[in-house]
Amino acid sequence: MVLEENESDSVFEPQLTEHVETQFGNVHCIMTGTPRANRPVILTFHDVGLNHKTCFETLFNHEDMKEILRHLPVCHVEAPGQHQGAKTLPTAYTYPTMDQLSETLPAVLKHFGLRSVIGLGAGAGAYILAKFALNHPDQVDGLLLININPNAEGIMDSVANKITEWTHTLPDTVISHLFGKDEIQTNHDLIATYRHHITTTMNQSNLSQFFRSYNSRNALDVERPVPGENINVRTLKLVKTIFCSLKNTTVRMNLTTLLKMADCGGLPQVNQPAKVIEALKYFIQGMGYLSSASMTRLRSRTTSSSSISSFDGSRSRSHTNELHRGRTHSHASEEKRGRSHTNVSMESISNSNQEHSILKSTEVAY
Repeated sequence: MVLEENESDSVFEPQLTEHVETQFGNVHCIMTGTPRANRPVILTFHDVGLNHKTCFETLFNHEDMKEILRHLPVCHVEAPGQHQGAKTLPTAYTYPTMDQLSETLPAVLKHFGLRSVIGLGAGAGAYILAKFALNHPDQVDGLLLININPNAEGIMDSVANKITEWTHTLPDTVISHLFGKDEIQTNHDLIATYRHHITTTMNQSNLSQFFRSYNSRNALDVERPVPGENINVRTLKLVKTIFCSLKNTTVRMNLTTLLKMADCGGLPQVNQPAKVIEALKYFIQGMGYLSSASMTRLRSRTTSSSSISSFDGSRSRSHTNELHRGRTHSHASEEKRGRSHTNVSMESISNSNQEHSILKSTEVAY
């Protein structure tokens, strides 16, 4: 166990940094704040090619996040070998599958004495947190999942990935995973920043193993309950789940609020943090952990495009409307799909958070 004392007030100068031992290897954890028995902890999990800083630093250091951090502590979890400065994993070590990575989280909660969490994940991290919630619903109060792809790779995707491995470098492949083509071609400074991070601060061998594990994931076995039919389906039994995605084709599991944010690129928590924080605040308020009196009104700021850096382009990752539908569709065919959506105010999110019908679903467009 490695213990580091906090020497700064910054959110990303941790109180505790520890390597938590699990049955699938050690995971790097950063705990900020003091857990309380009657409140959950925000638990984050990063995407491929990122660590807790590059995935969530902009979000947690944003001025509007201070309100949440006064009420809830945060535990950042990093997959084996993905933290900054990580040594190459031993040759004999078999990298965990996505399912196994989700099973490292009970050990993290036990290690820090946490009763329950609100999961905040992006990409691979969103998948891992969703799997954790499916298997351990009593330990999860809610989820905010950014750009989750709950489906296994189809045949066409597998072939495309093999060709990409042969013809592209690992950093290029990861960049294509994180960002859309338009964004890669137009936002050169942003892409250069993340390419530099992936190349210089990530252990390439470890990263390759994590990426391979993500590309070999199983489909999340989740169904939406249908009134009058079998009620014993496998579903996310949570107070609330928010899916934040840039594409018109996005998974809808059960009790969800779907956020569609325009002009925020492949990393909405980086490019439009105020919008994500606004949704997160009402989300947490709906669970009873923030009072109405303490809520900061952010609508005027988040709707002003001039006050936030925006990035054009859309996500290149495949998503589907329903988990039980085809899992072998190509990216091109999925991108042609669309779904009409309704503009709903954040006040509507606040109200809907207090409803408990597992069939309720709200779409919010920014």
